[in-house]
Amino acid sequence: MKNIKIIIGIVMLLVSSLVSAQEDLNKYLKTAAENNPGLKVKFNEYMAALEVVPQVHALPDPKVAFGYFILPVETRNGPQRFKISASQMFPWFGTLKAKENSAIEVAKAKYEAFEEAKSKLYNEVRATYYNTYFNKKAISITLENLEILRTFRKLANIKYEAGLVSAVDEYRIEIEIGELENQLALLKDKQYVVEVMFNLLLNVDRNEPVITPDILWEDDFPLTKQAAIDSISLLNHQLLSIDFQQTALQFRKEAAAAIAKPSFQIGIDYVVVGKGENNLSGRDALLFPNIGITIPLYRNKYKSMIQEVVYLEAAKENEKIDKTNILGILFENSWKEYMDADRRITLYISQLELAKKSVKLLETDYATGNKNFEEILRMERKVLKFNLELEKARADKQAAISFINYLMGK
Repeated sequence: MKNIKIIIGIVMLLVSSLVSAQEDLNKYLKTAAENNPGLKVKFNEYMAALEVVPQVHALPDPKVAFGYFILPVETRNGPQRFKISASQMFPWFGTLKAKENSAIEVAKAKYEAFEEAKSKLYNEVRATYYNTYFNKKAISITLENLEILRTFRKLANIKYEAGLVSAVDEYRIEIEIGELENQLALLKDKQYVVEVMFNLLLNVDRNEPVITPDILWEDDFPLTKQAAIDSISLLNHQLLSIDFQQTALQFRKEAAAAIAKPSFQIGIDYVVVGKGENNLSGRDALLFPNIGITIPLYRNKYKSMIQEVVYLEAAKENEKIDKTNILGILFENSWKEYMDADRRITLYISQLELAKKSVKLLETDYATGNKNFEEILRMERKVLKFNLELEKARADKQAAISFINYLMGK
């Protein structure tokens, strides 16, 4: 009963540690979203696109003109001194609305570009986090292996002094230790680089320590393969951006067709009349409103505007098909990596256990007899390899899940 309680306590502690580690990663993602300058670029581009909407929806600015008669025109009421004119142009019905709708759809496409940049950033942060975890574990595993080799060196030295083995065993183990120490130095250099990369993605101090779990969680992907494919086609931000761009082009084509129709102008003239020769007092003459119309006679220009949009629509349609195919290839490759990593985790857990048992048996045989020391070193290399491969598989599995989530717009 006591042993069961201890086991339950250890399991609960491990689960608590994994939850805490995932919370740490979520905090890193939040920091990246708030600080990353590349993401801020996309957000400001979206905000700028929103400011276009009121611009295209507004009427053209009214025109006001002032005219002064250098040689006054004599009328029966008196000479005309100066004239003030005001006019307003009105485009064809629906033109401004079509332009506004097109600008709104362009802004929506910019927002999806921002969301795409955020999803991509999240994936880069997660992938670098998993890489940091693996490199830390590689350092730890290498250090443990060095300690084991140093223990073997002491054992080989005792047997050599007793005249039971030759000096070759010591030389072999020195070679192994030298190679591992060199590998350890490389891993430490790499650790600095990956932590700097991680902190730069978050736009924080490059020397900020990165917190990773002792054992990376092994969460499975929650959806079926087909459900993931469907989610990508519906939620991928690149595809959604193209959809909004296509809708914007439809409204742009409506606006181009409306521009090809007449526009109207309404205005008034106000003329100031001075005192006439017949001692008339003079008076201001407020003329009747004038109405003008702009007739689009040069039809080729307007036909080209519409045809330009038609070509752009065809281009966007093919762009969407091409992007869908590329996303399909990326997904299939990521799914393959996810399944492969999951299989490798199971394999290397089993292989590592067998290799550790083999090392213990060989060590006992060597201590009590005169077994080949080279076989111990070979099996110890297997233990090191399986340890590293297991941690690599754990990191690869979560990285594959992260990339699939990115494709799904998360």
